[in-house]
Amino acid sequence: MSTTTVAPRTGRDLLTDREFAAVTATVRGNNPGMREPLAQRIVSQGAAFVGAAAVTEHTISPSRTVDEGWHALILHTRIYQRLCDRAGRFVHHVPQAPDSGRFDTAWRDRAMDAIRAAGFEVDEELWRPPGDRTVDVAAQCQHRPPTCDDAPCEAQDCDASPN
Repeated sequence: MSTTTVAPRTGRDLLTDREFAAVTATVRGNNPGMREPLAQRIVSQGAAFVGAAAVTEHTISPSRTVDEGWHALILHTRIYQRLCDRAGRFVHHVPQAPDSGRFDTAWRDRAMDAIRAAGFEVDEELWRPPGDRTVDVAAQCQHRPPTCDDAPCEAQDCDASPN
């Protein structure tokens, strides 16, 4: 008896070629000098993040680098709506002021675990802490899931919430 191993999907699988090219161009436009392959990885991981956020029961937040891809997707409102439809439900975004102190390895690991559980590859190099500039992007925001210490604390406003 043989078993078949199914390779994880990439976020790229959630977008058409045309959609992927448009969003990749936005990432490159926001990051002068960025090479195409890196911009493609960022868009793919951003789409995988949205795909996972749409199906996980937990609120998840992206790394600063993955956030660059998520923001580019959101700017293309029609593409973003179709992506969310394909993923299963609309994933809301709640802006947060830039703050590198928000980084927490536990929520990063929870987000990466949710991406894997949704059947997507995780590009670990794009999930480094905010001070690590191995992959440098224009995005300065470091998201974290809101807590009840945040004002206002409303579940429907949670970052990357599938509600």
